[in-house]
Amino acid sequence: MKLRRPNRAAAERTQLLAAAAEPPGVPPRPEPEESIQHSLFGEILDWMLAPLLLLWPMSIAITYLVAKSIANQPFDHALEDSVTVLAQQVKEVDGKVVAHLPGSARDILRADDVDSIYFQVSGPRGEVVDGDRDLPQPPLDDAERSGRVHFRNENLHGTPVRVAYAWVNLQPLLDPRTAPVPEPRLALVQVAETLDKRAQLANEIIKGVILPQFIILPVILALVWFALSRGLSPLAQLQERIRARPPDDLSPIDSRQVPEEISPLVGSLNDMLARLAHTIDAQKRFIADAAHQMKTPLAGMRMQSELALRQVDPGEIHRSLEQLAKSSESATRLVNQLLALARAENQPHAGVALEALDLAALARDVVLDWVPASFAHEIDLGYEAPDTPLDIAGDALMLRELLSNLIDNALRYTPQGGSVTVRVRESTGLALLEVEDTGPGIAPGERPRVFERFYRILGSSAPGSGLGLAIVREIAQQHGAEIEIFNNPRSTNKKFPGSLFRLTFPPPALPEPDAD
Repeated sequence: MKLRRPNRAAAERTQLLAAAAEPPGVPPRPEPEESIQHSLFGEILDWMLAPLLLLWPMSIAITYLVAKSIANQPFDHALEDSVTVLAQQVKEVDGKVVAHLPGSARDILRADDVDSIYFQVSGPRGEVVDGDRDLPQPPLDDAERSGRVHFRNENLHGTPVRVAYAWVNLQPLLDPRTAPVPEPRLALVQVAETLDKRAQLANEIIKGVILPQFIILPVILALVWFALSRGLSPLAQLQERIRARPPDDLSPIDSRQVPEEISPLVGSLNDMLARLAHTIDAQKRFIADAAHQMKTPLAGMRMQSELALRQVDPGEIHRSLEQLAKSSESATRLVNQLLALARAENQPHAGVALEALDLAALARDVVLDWVPASFAHEIDLGYEAPDTPLDIAGDALMLRELLSNLIDNALRYTPQGGSVTVRVRESTGLALLEVEDTGPGIAPGERPRVFERFYRILGSSAPGSGLGLAIVREIAQQHGAEIEIFNNPRSTNKKFPGSLFRLTFPPPALPEPDAD
């Protein structure tokens, strides 16, 4: 050992492993609530029909108001004509207002089969000259005292009536240059009519407009239903095409046969299918490579066991058993690495349970575990630690597996008499974990490939399965760490330039401040 900080007790390492495991008695995670599926067809139908059904009563109300306005116009014109004719009969004789309205004209004025007609002629002082005395006077508004006909709504004997009225000037027009203009003497002429004919006409208009809508509305609903069914039919066709596919068909979906609005969805499905096909191919290659790698130790174990059965010499039997033990050890290590890789890959990147831990203490404990193996290889295994604890966010079990694979890889490729150094340090606020050896090194062109599964550098005679660095890369990705490979800057041997594996961990996330 080159340098070692004071070691903690073995019980501390046991507690670290126990803390990484899930403690007993933890309540099970709540199951996610069952999502409620919504019908796209029903939702579009609701958004189309709801405004239609809300606007329909408003349309009826507006139609009724427009119908009343239309119905008022011809009857107002008739009232206006009656007031004009009646105003022409009003004269002033000997200072008295006289309406020369013969009896036949009165009968014609009041002749109506539906409505009741009322008229009234009033003098300048408001006295009733002729007509119905109960007809109320209009408001005294000087702006309306002109020869024009005005309209207002009144109640007569508890019945609503429409009143047309006009002011009649009783004095002749004089020339202001020859005589002074006296104060005008005005008579009031009013004609009122009940609203029965107007209501009947408005009702007829309403019936003519509204009744067809009761026939058109179901037709509109049927057309909307049919249009939505036709518009969403490409989705149903796409669903049938996907269901008709064989289970192993992961080819892209033809996006030319779908509408433009569904093309992004089909593109996303094709991307997912491509990733799934890549994952399945990788799993198939992994299984094939794992089966191939398992053949070698299993074949050696079978051969050595058969050879031991045929031997009679105890020495030969002992050598066969030694080879059998080595093959068994190799097979066991390969199985353990396969399990570690599968465990690391099956851990979702966003779901790793990370906790604050001291990287220096964890690295020191792992180095202690590999000291006996370094003695067996006659390699100097050292550890360089920072002066203060270096906290990161990580999973202790997975990080121990990562560092163990890096140390094992370094010990296998470092010749006897060499050295392997594990270093933990801090640089620009980031935690660095380095494993340095004095082995043959890795060529720059080979460095990206050494992290592939079962990849072995050509010409390498060191035993191994090619899974250790693949496990290292997977665990590093789980922790958001970057891994780099360099030549050993401290090596002076050109034949053995050595390697330096450096992992850079991100700073741990700060805890959220307490609301209190």
